[in-house]
Amino acid sequence: MTHKTLSYLLCTTLAVSPISAYAHEANHSVLPEGVVGHIETTNVKMRFENVVIRGAQVFHGCNEELISADVLVNGQLIKQIAPNIEAPEGAFEINAEGHTLIPGLIDAHWHGVFAEATIGQLMLTGEGYWNLLAAKAQNNALSRGFTTVRDTAGPMFDIAKATDQGLIDGPRVFPSGPALSITAGHQDFRMTTDVPRAAGDLHSFERGNMFYITDGVPEVLRRTRENLMQGATQIKLMAGGGVTSAYDPIHTVQYTDEEFQAAVEATEAWGTYVTTHAINDEAVVHSIENGAKSVEHAHMATRETLQMFKDNDVWLSMQPFLDDEDAPTLNEFQKAKYKYVTDGTDFVYRTAKELGLKIAFGTDTLFSADLAKRQGAVLAKMERWFTPYETLKMATCDNAELLKLSGPLTPYPLGPLGVVEEGAYADLILVNGNPLEDLQLIGDAQKNFGMIMKDGTIYKYDME
Repeated sequence: MTHKTLSYLLCTTLAVSPISAYAHEANHSVLPEGVVGHIETTNVKMRFENVVIRGAQVFHGCNEELISADVLVNGQLIKQIAPNIEAPEGAFEINAEGHTLIPGLIDAHWHGVFAEATIGQLMLTGEGYWNLLAAKAQNNALSRGFTTVRDTAGPMFDIAKATDQGLIDGPRVFPSGPALSITAGHQDFRMTTDVPRAAGDLHSFERGNMFYITDGVPEVLRRTRENLMQGATQIKLMAGGGVTSAYDPIHTVQYTDEEFQAAVEATEAWGTYVTTHAINDEAVVHSIENGAKSVEHAHMATRETLQMFKDNDVWLSMQPFLDDEDAPTLNEFQKAKYKYVTDGTDFVYRTAKELGLKIAFGTDTLFSADLAKRQGAVLAKMERWFTPYETLKMATCDNAELLKLSGPLTPYPLGPLGVVEEGAYADLILVNGNPLEDLQLIGDAQKNFGMIMKDGTIYKYDME
C-alpha cells in the first residue's frame, strides 16, 4: 500500500486553487486586489489507524546522531521505533529511502491573525473575517511543516479550538490571546480620535480580542484572568517600545513594577507564565526583574543583560531580523525604529550562543502573505549563527521545552512535542535529503518535504 496513486484513491483529497480578493465595486477598492494571497500547496488529508515509515534516517530532535529505524504511528502517537517493524494488518506503509524523518517544526513567535492580513483588512473588517484570514494562514503554515505555533498576540482562541476539533486544518496552537498593552503602548492601535475614552468603554478591537488596553493593577488583573478564562496558555505583556506601533518610541519602558507583577502573580497562580515584548535593553531588564519567563525580541540587549537571562533561567525568544529581503514594508518612523533592531541581531545571537542561553526560534511575520511564505526560509537563515543541527534542535526540541512552561494549561497532554520518540505526538516530516547537512532543504517545503504529518494525519504526501 505504498503507491502514491492508491493512497489518493483510498482517502479524501482536497485540491485547492489559488484565490484572491477582488473589489466588486469601485467604491470598495480600498482593499487592493490580491491581498488575501494564495493557498500555497495542494493539500491531502489522509488518516490511517497505523502508518509504518521505513528506510528513513531518523532525527530525534534533541540528539544530533541520526538512526536507521522504522517508525510505527498508531493513531495520533508514535508507538514504536525499531528496525524491521512488523506492520499491523492494514497499515499504510511508506518507503522513505533517501529521506530524513524529523519532528514537525515549531514557530515560537507566530501571529495567526496578523501574519498574512494587511492592516487595511484588519481595520475595515471584524472578527468573522479575521478568522477566515487566520484559517488560511494557519493552513499555509502547516503546509510548510510547522505543526505547532505559539501565538504571541491576537484573537486566536476560536482558531485554536476549531483546529483541535477538526473544523479547520492548521498547526497546534498555544494561544496568548490579546496582548496586554498600556495606553499608547506597543499594542495600542487605536486612532488618536478614539481618546479620551470614558471609564469602562471598550474599543471595537478590544471587544474582538485584538488587544486589551490595561492601565493600573485592577485592569491588568482583570484582563489577565479573562485571557486565562478563554484558554490562554501563556500571557503576553507589551513591556517596551515597538517597530510597527504608532505612538511609542523604541526606547520606552511600559508597565510599572506593580502592574507587571500583578500579571505575573495572576498567571503563575494558574500554573503558567508571562512572556513580554521587549526590544530595548531597559525593557528587557524590566521584564526579567519583574518575573517574565520568556522575552520576545531583545535585539538591543547588552552582554550584561543577556547574562541576566542565564542567571534567571529566562528564555530568549528572538527572530533573525536583518535589513534583507525579509524586511517588512515600513514608513519612515518605523524604519528608524527597525534599524535599532537589525543593528543588534548579530551581536545578540552570537553572545547568547556563547553564554549558553535558552534560545527559541520564531518568525514574527506580520501583515504580509509574501513574507509569511518564507517561514521555512527564515528558519534556514539561522545557519548564519548556528549549525544545521543547532537550528533544527531549536525549532523542535528546544521550542517544545519552552512550550512546557504552560504546565497544566497545555492543550496537548498525551505526549511530548518536538521529538521523534515512542509516546510522542506523531508530528513528523519526511525531508528529501539530509537537512543536518543542507539546512536550506527546510526553506522549500513544497519541493523538499515528501510528507507532512500532524497528530497522525498526513497533510502532504508526495512520495514516489
